[in-house]
Amino acid sequence: MIVMGRGNHIHQPPPPGAMRLATSRDLSDYPGRGVGQFMSDEAIMERVLIVDDHPLVRDGLRSVIAISFDNCEIFEAASMDEAVATLEKQDNFDLILLDLNIPDVRRLDGLKLLRDRFPILPVVMVSGAFDRAIVQEALAAGAAGFIPKSLKRSAIVDALHRVVSGEIYLPEAMGESVAPTAEEDEIVRRIDSLTPQQKTVLMHLVRGRLNKQIAHDLGVSMTTIKAHVSAILQKLGVLSRTQAVIKANLVNFRAD
Repeated sequence: MIVMGRGNHIHQPPPPGAMRLATSRDLSDYPGRGVGQFMSDEAIMERVLIVDDHPLVRDGLRSVIAISFDNCEIFEAASMDEAVATLEKQDNFDLILLDLNIPDVRRLDGLKLLRDRFPILPVVMVSGAFDRAIVQEALAAGAAGFIPKSLKRSAIVDALHRVVSGEIYLPEAMGESVAPTAEEDEIVRRIDSLTPQQKTVLMHLVRGRLNKQIAHDLGVSMTTIKAHVSAILQKLGVLSRTQAVIKANLVNFRAD
């Protein structure tokens, strides 16, 4: 699901079966509750890479992550070359936080490089300034979200937890509708090729459900769900559940 961010606003729970477009919540709305109590227990991040050429920005993100995710290993890179070198030496990263303006790459070339070299790893763009066009372009290039550096600390925490939980985090300004692009038309065509059962499973993936949860909800075996997920990834032309969810959210997919 796509999540738009705005501080100090409490979202209402969605109606049963509906896809949710939520807003982030400021922790000040919940006196006496810490980050760990506020966030879902399912939001676990064990290893993250921060790619930003500004040490102060890396320090700030490191601090936010350190207090929000227990026992999370935090790696840093000041350039794309350093980032690639780190990713080639290490594995099992849960998330990459990538600054939009890295000196050794141009605009979204760094994102595209990471998507090509490490297609399964979720990459979230982080930027001090953004506009609608660049956010849409980042999503089209495979970003799992877009977090402005201007967000409050608690809103950044919320955004990270939601992304790790399988959601896509976007700035609030992205809530307006846009005309379909050629890529979106292609995504719709691919989704239309799914069977009704596969569309139902895809909808559960969009909602962040795990295979065992989907199997329980639909009353089928885990083997059946795994087969459906594999078929969905193949038909959508993606390599991971995260990429499938990103494509589904780009066209506001919901099962019939």
